Formats: sequence, structure tokens, C-alpha cells
Amino acid sequence: MSGAVRHVLLDADGVLQRVPGDWVALVEPWLGPDARGFLEGFWSEEMPALRGEGDFLSLLEDHLRRAGNPADPREVFEAVWLAIEVDPTSRALVDELRAAGFGVHLGTNQERHRAAHMRTVLGYDHLFDVSCYSCDLGAAKPEPAYFERAVALLGDQAAGVLFVDDRADNVEAARSVGLRAEQWHLDDGHDRLRAVLHDHGVLLTR
Repeated sequence: MSGAVRHVLLDADGVLQRVPGDWVALVEPWLGPDARGFLEGFWSEEMPALRGEGDFLSLLEDHLRRAGNPADPREVFEAVWLAIEVDPTSRALVDELRAAGFGVHLGTNQERHRAAHMRTVLGYDHLFDVSCYSCDLGAAKPEPAYFERAVALLGDQAAGVLFVDDRADNVEAARSVGLRAEQWHLDDGHDRLRAVLHDHGVLLTR
């Protein structure tokens, strides 16, 4: 692929941040042994909310009631979806990339409530040059439209953007519209991420 990388677009969950333990463990206090099935059913219906259509908390309440659970959906949401741990090494790498002159941006699927928390409480509006939340773009990964709209926000050509995500389907979708894209997860270690960046000409000094 010709041209230099000028922008790095980073996924959030699995790349910049994670939930403590895992999602199932976080939901178990409310759903017990049904936690995994509850999450799978919920995730299968959350895509409209990720595109900014409808209300995530209303969807969560509907699923809790279907499960016969009287829990307050906001309480569950705050304890589960807002239990975000920002990885300090990824956080520092963002600063390092920006100091090296690259545009560094957030490319993530989020519904409006969690996006607002990330913008303000986690300080992502100040951390990133541009934040591409799916609920604002009206499209969600792995839809190609998500990446087309993200690139338009960056004001550059797709070939100048390197996208890093922990899911293979998102990576392939990004490549399909001309972005450079690589799969990486926090568990792979940051030395591996630095090697990925280096392979695309994103050169950093420690």
C-alpha cells in the first residue's frame, strides 16, 4: 500500500481499555448462572443502540424483565458497562504517538450513555484528536460505512490511516474500504503492538 501513515485509529475495548475480569462475571450478581445466556441474547439485539438508534437503557430494562429480573437497569449498567479499566501502557502510547506527530483517534462501537462516560469521566475527548463513536456516526463496526464515515471525519485518505482492533471482522471491514488495519489485543502485549506500528512505518523511540 502506497503512502505514509498519518493517523492511528484505535479501538477501545480490548485495545485501550477492558472490563475487570470478564463480562459474565460482572453480570453474575444479578443473573447468576444465566449470566452468559443473558449477555448473548442482549448483545444480539444491541446493534441499533450502537448506531445511535433507540435507548440502550430501555433495551437493558426490557431484557431484564424478560428474564424475570426486577433489578434497576441503571444500577446494572453502571456496575457492568461502566466498569472500565483504562490500560496505562496503551494510554501512554497514545501520548507518545501524538508527540511523534501522528493524529491519534478513537474508533469504537458505543451506545450514547457509555460514550458520554468515556468522553467525560475517562477524559477521552482530551486524549484523542478525533473520537469516532458508532452512535454518532450512525453506523457500527464491522459495517464498511462506519470506516468510510470515520475517515471522512479525519479529513484524509483511507490509505493514510492505520486501524488497530481486537476483532478480525472489524479489521477485514476496515481493509475493504482502503484503511491499513491490524488485529491486536491487550493480551498480546505492547511489544507486539509496537512491532505492528513499526511494520507500517510508525516509528517511535522509547
